[in-house]
Amino acid sequence: MLLQHLGIWGVFVIAFADSALLGMPVDAIVAAYVYNDRKRLLFYVVMASLGSALGSIPLYIIGYLGGEKVLRKRISEERFERIHRSFEQHEFWALMFPAMLPPPMPFKIFVLGAAVFEMKFRDFMAAIFAGRFVRFLTLALLTLWFGPQIVGVMGVVFRRHFSWVLGAIAGGLLVWLLMRRGRRRRAAQD
Repeated sequence: MLLQHLGIWGVFVIAFADSALLGMPVDAIVAAYVYNDRKRLLFYVVMASLGSALGSIPLYIIGYLGGEKVLRKRISEERFERIHRSFEQHEFWALMFPAMLPPPMPFKIFVLGAAVFEMKFRDFMAAIFAGRFVRFLTLALLTLWFGPQIVGVMGVVFRRHFSWVLGAIAGGLLVWLLMRRGRRRRAAQD
């Protein structure tokens, strides 16, 4: 009922609420919108990505103002140090990669981490938008191909085979980065 009142902006509102500390079924909402209105696929993907990025701002502020204590209470010291190292080495990717992954990935911990480890706000917004764009675009394309039930199937696969899915995504990203580095080296030699 609420989504009918929100119309085409419902995806933005739900994605914003999901990122602003409330757990919402944003994937199912995006899939439903895309499935019912295929012509606006890109609009819904952009609105969900933008809503998610803007909805992360309150958590970023919390993290910036004292989030280290909050973060340390929620995760082990080992995990805290691992996240800190990833932000030191590859700040943008350390946030974009988790933004691409669907639940049960604890994305809000990475949002807090970005603020605690003093990621530039501009880069913070760009990483979340880019990661969510990849996530929602992939979801939208899968929805068109397989139907909206893909959300449930993906959720089950992701929960049962979390390490395999994470490994496949990390492997794909690594291959892409290595290919990109090779092209740059060849261009520099020419």
